Amino acid sequence: MDMSAAEIKRAATAQPQTPPAELNGSEILIRCLQAEGVKYVWGYPGGAVLYIYDELFKQESIRHVLVRHEQAAAHAADGYARATGDVGVCLVTSGPGVTNALTGIATAYMDSIPMVIITGQVPTPAIGLDAFQECDTVGITRPVVKHNFLVKDVRDLALTVKKAFHIARTGRPGPVVIDIPKDVSIATAPFHYPETIEMRSYNPVRKGHGGQIRKAVQLLLQARRPYIYTGGGVIAAEASAELRELIDLLGSPCTSTLMGLGAIPGSHPNFLGMLGMHGTFEANNTMQHCDVLLAVGARFDDRVIGNTADFAKVERRIIHIDIDPSSISKRVRVDIPIVGDVKEVLQELIAQIRAAQARPDAEALAAWWGQVDGWRKRRCLGYKDSGQVIKPQAVIEKLWQLTRDRETYITSDVGQHQMWAAQYYRFEEPRRWINSGGLGTMGVGLPFAMGIKLAKPDADVFCITGEGSIQMCIQELSTCRQYNTPVKIISLNNRYLGMVRQWQEIQYGGRYSHSYMDALPDFVKLAEAYGHVGLLVEKPGDVEGALREAISLKDRTVFLDVRTDPTENVWPMVQAGKGITEMLLRSEEL
Repeated sequence: MDMSAAEIKRAATAQPQTPPAELNGSEILIRCLQAEGVKYVWGYPGGAVLYIYDELFKQESIRHVLVRHEQAAAHAADGYARATGDVGVCLVTSGPGVTNALTGIATAYMDSIPMVIITGQVPTPAIGLDAFQECDTVGITRPVVKHNFLVKDVRDLALTVKKAFHIARTGRPGPVVIDIPKDVSIATAPFHYPETIEMRSYNPVRKGHGGQIRKAVQLLLQARRPYIYTGGGVIAAEASAELRELIDLLGSPCTSTLMGLGAIPGSHPNFLGMLGMHGTFEANNTMQHCDVLLAVGARFDDRVIGNTADFAKVERRIIHIDIDPSSISKRVRVDIPIVGDVKEVLQELIAQIRAAQARPDAEALAAWWGQVDGWRKRRCLGYKDSGQVIKPQAVIEKLWQLTRDRETYITSDVGQHQMWAAQYYRFEEPRRWINSGGLGTMGVGLPFAMGIKLAKPDADVFCITGEGSIQMCIQELSTCRQYNTPVKIISLNNRYLGMVRQWQEIQYGGRYSHSYMDALPDFVKLAEAYGHVGLLVEKPGDVEGALREAISLKDRTVFLDVRTDPTENVWPMVQAGKGITEMLLRSEEL
């Protein structure tokens, strides 16, 4: 009979009258995962982890999901973590199991996603001897994890698992690898799982410095052209409510990065849309012309501010709130750094603003909004629709209209379709927009959707993809079938690697080197071969009907092969090396 997580914790921490029974490493690992409340593990078995899989077979509280490729195991666990805020867990074997999962680990690392990746390893006596399916997991993963462990003694396993989950979910979240040699998975030791843990070498700061917060309050209240710039750190800290309160309190314009969409409602009157390389005209111009910039859980990356020298030409004062001190003044110099948990810092910031006697200069703020509204009038997201071919932007807008009042999660792969989803779907809540921002990983959309659908079975989960990206993990349609995760896939099929083609058109003289997708499969028949529903959509008038049909088939995975305009590009666009206000708004500007 399986023990509940609470029972396991009590049993593990109780002071027994007799020495506790010894368990093997695999049993210890499963007990630890149960104590952490893990519900799902995505993985793929192999020789080095067969003892662990044997213990998984003997219990029922943790559900294992057999993917078709280890990369998808990491991506699905990642998607689950992004949608829920919980730690995602995946399990792979040694050697190629690890290297196949590496892209998924790096994807999570770049976007600060809490994950624990359990990897098998050859027996400890064979480590370093080029044994069958051996690789240096610790060395290979070190650049793309928050931390990693090689467990050489089964007596260290339970404490290591506790450390891994603690590190993954606290501070700036991230993936943690636990590498377990096969002999450790069968060796025995007493089981004790601590309820709490303290690590002298790891103690992230949560409370922001009071003096720095006071300086920030003073600067914000004196600002004549304030701007709030937010990123994925707001979502990771569950600080959306505090952010919205601050925006309403200050009355200032605000923006989000690609990773921060949903922290501010897309319908909020102060929200200027996404900023950066494919950000809105108003969001980018406001960024460049503000006099006080409050950056919250964002990192001033190259896709957001473009050329740093150009960004620095305008004199502005910058306040930067982030849990990770290494992110502050990394690319741009800031005036008031505040290291701490975003939620706690915003709570203190709001309290001090409410307690202050001063208020922002209403006349100056009104003049600033007049300038911002002037930029808004450019209607930079407008597009020409002849009604003869399907415009990808129209597909996203129609999807938003049909799902905006439903609990809906949108995943995407990487490319033009990703940018159109970010621009035209108005996210009202955090954790509803799931995509690869930092690493820009193609193939994530379907496994992300699988992970989310298990976590949110009653929600609608849509994967927006392209005919290039979807083929990178398309074998996971089999996983969807086996585990009954009825997701909806919208492939904006323009027969090109669209973003590559767009760059080739703009910067490479229209030399479309290997960006045209020849010999594409019949996606409708392919979906049907996996046991799903396939729909071909070729006419603009058929888009709404196909979307409605997909939504109505709640218990089926549906693949919509939507044939879109192959010449359409993503606008606005800031070319590499340019400043964020040097935007191309239409193709005629080339």
